[in-house]
Amino acid sequence: MTVKHRAAIDALVAYKPGRAPAAGRSQVKLSSNEMPFGPLPAVLEAISRAAATLNRYPDFHRVELTEALAKRHGVDPSQVVVDNGSGALLQVLASVLAGPGDEILYAWRAFESYPIVTAVSGATAVTVPLDDRYTHDTAAMAAAVTDRTRMVIVCNPNNPTGTVVSRAELDRLLDALPDDVLLVLDEAYRDFVTDPHSPSGVDLVAERPNIAVLRTFSKAYGLAGLRVGYCVTRPETAEMVRKAIVGFSVSTLAQAGALAALAPEAAAEIERRIALVVGERTRVTDELIRLGVPVVPGQANFVFMPIPDGPAKAAAFEERGVILRAYGTDGLRVTIGAAEENDRFLTLAAELLRRS
Repeated sequence: MTVKHRAAIDALVAYKPGRAPAAGRSQVKLSSNEMPFGPLPAVLEAISRAAATLNRYPDFHRVELTEALAKRHGVDPSQVVVDNGSGALLQVLASVLAGPGDEILYAWRAFESYPIVTAVSGATAVTVPLDDRYTHDTAAMAAAVTDRTRMVIVCNPNNPTGTVVSRAELDRLLDALPDDVLLVLDEAYRDFVTDPHSPSGVDLVAERPNIAVLRTFSKAYGLAGLRVGYCVTRPETAEMVRKAIVGFSVSTLAQAGALAALAPEAAAEIERRIALVVGERTRVTDELIRLGVPVVPGQANFVFMPIPDGPAKAAAFEERGVILRAYGTDGLRVTIGAAEENDRFLTLAAELLRRS
């Protein structure tokens, strides 16, 4: 017998993380959009020092980290909320803004957590297909807004396609939204963007009353295992989120590591690593195009290939030692890894994906 629960939960498709290498096999994991570099030495040192205090609870209010992030983005600390990953903050936002009878609007295909957080909040999902460029159709999204819409999510760059929304497109979407409908900009991959037409969402927070920007330490900072994310928004929205987050959800080690990653002396190395990933992204994209593989030019730390037989191709790659991420009949995604990992992928791509 199953305990009583909301019917919407039965229809949920559980989130499936990128497959990990099988025990005893030499496999390259390019399925989870992780950075190929380990934590900075200063981060490891900070975590080691913090470990001596694990008999105490972590800072409930994440004061030091919140203040450091506020300084980094030129906002007041009252505008910053830190939690256990940007996905946790998205769940809180959905829960405090929407419920049964309300709607949460997002493009599809996008990050696979969006249907989950919507269903858990009790709201109804309204999805708008990506356009023929595999990016957000902001005009269609604006047209889909109703008086039941409480939150609109824009993944920028979009996961899994890597495409970005321009400032002009965002402005048009915001102009169509009532001021009491929140636009959530999920900017997990913002650090990899080189397109000058795609804005930083944090810059928009000062101009618009209804924006919340989500960022993470899991990608460019290479701290996926620590689980730290944050939200930048107006103080009144931030206060709602603070009321609903789980207490002590950002560990002492996570706070210490994130603080060390934000230190000025860490900036040059982090930028160097980002530049390496962006350079490899260009190299992988160019080589796939040369092979005749359909590719979506992207701005994140991965490359999306819109091929209809993604699962079969992913299985063939995995059998040969490279783990990718398949999205049904929509396509295949490869995370940009270290140069030698990308070489291994490209060698197999010439065998498995080349168009004759």
